[in-house]
Amino acid sequence: MKPFNADLHSHSTVSDGWLTPTELVHRAVANGVELLALTDHDETGGLAEAAEAASRLGMMLLPGVEISVTWRGDTVHIVGLGIDPANPRLLTGLEALRLGRDERARRMSAELDRAGIHGAFEGARRFARNPALVSRAHFARHIVSTGLMADVQTVFRYYLAKGKPGYVEHEWASLADAVGWIRAAGGVAVIAHPGRYRLDGGELETLIEEFIALGGEAMEVVSGCPLDGEVERIATLARRHGLLASRASDFHGPDESPADIGGSEALPPDLEPVWTRFAVEQRGTYSLKTR
Repeated sequence: MKPFNADLHSHSTVSDGWLTPTELVHRAVANGVELLALTDHDETGGLAEAAEAASRLGMMLLPGVEISVTWRGDTVHIVGLGIDPANPRLLTGLEALRLGRDERARRMSAELDRAGIHGAFEGARRFARNPALVSRAHFARHIVSTGLMADVQTVFRYYLAKGKPGYVEHEWASLADAVGWIRAAGGVAVIAHPGRYRLDGGELETLIEEFIALGGEAMEVVSGCPLDGEVERIATLARRHGLLASRASDFHGPDESPADIGGSEALPPDLEPVWTRFAVEQRGTYSLKTR
């Protein structure tokens, strides 16, 4: 039987994606996605548009968000699925994070200026449809547009990754805050792309244990185009800790993301998918099942 095509991590122009929420939904439908989650960075402003498009096209939409977290000095991301986008506690927390993003972007621009890349903040803002959310991806797109680097991934390696000239330390939400906001909004908290963090095995185990103690329930076992052996390594962690499994492309745009929307590999069949925690509503969205 063909696996259920759920893609539970994607981005639109409301954060750092290339497609509007409507365009993203259209691409997902064309690619055979049956359940989509729009999870913009620290922002829920695209969910109403995405829900309207999904309802019109007959595809199920799970409202989501991706929250930036500082954990023991490292940045990790926690996805919230099935959230209420109007929840006051969640909205207040996300607004504070977006204010911090503007300050970080200006500091990044100053560091890039010292490295010989001038006018980076203004350049990055030209790539940001949402002026309240200028991210590293927008800086990378600006640098590519100048011809200095060939692609976004190369820019990150040379300028924007931790320890590089354009990287600045920043204090995001705490893990407790992120999981708390998601749960207050009626959602399920998911550790995003755990294979990408610069954490050794023991550190990742500790992150998972703290996440579960705070009420976290799931982890992205499949994210984008994983490295050889990564899915089984993360699946083993999910089994050991009793976490639900999520499947995601982390799609940003057609020419920038290794996996197209809906194009990631299937979850290992013995894991319980996170979407089993939700029930379909008549209006074509999902809601959290009663515990």
